[in-house]
Amino acid sequence: MAAGRARPDLETDRSLELSLIRLVEVIGEAASQVSRETRARYPHIAWHPMVGMRHRLIHGYDYIDLDLLWDTVTLDLPALVRQLVDVLEAEE
Repeated sequence: MAAGRARPDLETDRSLELSLIRLVEVIGEAASQVSRETRARYPHIAWHPMVGMRHRLIHGYDYIDLDLLWDTVTLDLPALVRQLVDVLEAEE
């Protein structure tokens, strides 16, 4: 969703903003469902921050820091995807 886009697009494209918020919420919810055992096996993955970001978005709907959202999507998520691919390969 963010490919080919820039941070200012969040100011002018409400669909983009809402889509990215929702996607980060879903990632945080999924992280909250990962078992404690699995979290303990992969402590290098930022499980707690993912869940915390979800809570911040769900419960802080009156103010969402779009800079933080953008950084999460463009900087943190690509690294997270690489980590999760490694986890999936290790679990096979």
